[in-house]
Amino acid sequence: MGDTLRQVQFERLANSSYEVRNARGGTIRVGSGGDDTDFTPVELLLAAIGTCSAIDVDIVVSRRAEPTEFRAVVRGDKVRDAEEGNRMENLAVEFTVRFPDGEDGDKAREALPRAVKMSHDRLCTVSRTVELGTPVTTTVDETV
Repeated sequence: MGDTLRQVQFERLANSSYEVRNARGGTIRVGSGGDDTDFTPVELLLAAIGTCSAIDVDIVVSRRAEPTEFRAVVRGDKVRDAEEGNRMENLAVEFTVRFPDGEDGDKAREALPRAVKMSHDRLCTVSRTVELGTPVTTTVDETV
């Protein structure tokens, strides 16, 4: 069954600013959303939801025709709730995908709604995890 573990690690750069690194050496800066251009954790969540689904959809439709436009807007409301805790609600991904005229473009346009539904219902690990919910544990390494 292969390796199922996925992981990233991060280090503090300054107060509320971090560099996240994946196992392949890729990096991204994450911060609190002050005056810099770093992504916030909520923006990363939105990006993860949207791009996870986009990859699924892109693989399916691009077999039929290369899109002439492929973009999405991912949105949601950040709720501050003293009783239940902060969270996101009303999460939504809106795709805009265009294909060239012709038979291949028609096949891609026909496959698009089905690909979006399949990603949402089964394939996108990120949105499936958010919708189904899963516990998150936090610990402190006290060996230092």
